[in-house]
Amino acid sequence: MSEDDEDILRYDRMVENALRSVVRQSVEEVMEFGLPGEHHFYITFLTEYPGVEIPDYLRERYPGEMTIVLQYQFNDLNIDDEFLQVTLSFNNVPEKLKIPIHAINIFADPSVNFALQFQPMGEEFDEGELIAALEDDDDPDGDGTGGGGKGEVSGEVISLDKFRKK
Repeated sequence: MSEDDEDILRYDRMVENALRSVVRQSVEEVMEFGLPGEHHFYITFLTEYPGVEIPDYLRERYPGEMTIVLQYQFNDLNIDDEFLQVTLSFNNVPEKLKIPIHAINIFADPSVNFALQFQPMGEEFDEGELIAALEDDDDPDGDGTGGGGKGEVSGEVISLDKFRKK
């Protein structure tokens, strides 16, 4: 804590931690009961955040940030106070992702128009405001593949443009 921070209560950090617990609780419920109904999660995280463990080819393809979708096919989902871990397939290759909770900057469930945007802990980072364009799932052909085709629904990475102000 800097000298200036010692004299004030950091309500911003308290709120941030409370909202991150919503992410933990949501994932814990999915771990125990599965995804109910049409619920699915878009999780955006900073790929260069300390402690992020993803394959090098994904880090190169998505420098800065990456969004994963937990909907139909994912394995080994786990979360604790520090990390979210999940195995997703990218081009039919299963890859284990380990994401520090504090690297997550957007958590959304478009099925119920719910989204949280976070500031990475310990860094000043402004990603712009999240807008209510969540109704528009990326599934143009309605087959549940998010436009990926051929019925394969794993390792989907989406553009953040739908979440940003124009």
